[in-house]
Amino acid sequence: MARTVRQPRMKKVPLSELKDDLSRFLREAETQEIVITRHGKPAGVLIGFESEEDCFEYRLERDPRFLRRIEQARSSLRAGRGIRLEDVETE
Repeated sequence: MARTVRQPRMKKVPLSELKDDLSRFLREAETQEIVITRHGKPAGVLIGFESEEDCFEYRLERDPRFLRRIEQARSSLRAGRGIRLEDVETE
């Protein structure tokens, strides 16, 4: 049986309302993405972080250099280059 993938909670907020109480919406953004609308149409997303580590991970997941390096490593493994984890000696 296929499992349903749950999408993160998302809240829509007009820009005018967001400007009036940004501090509150930043706190809310720690637990849900907030879509900012302008004239009723999506204009941006407010994403909060619970910690500095969350911010670092967010930036890393979107860094083109990091993503290229991951793809290079995967290509190398698919081509048979690399070492199996089981073959790595531990000290």
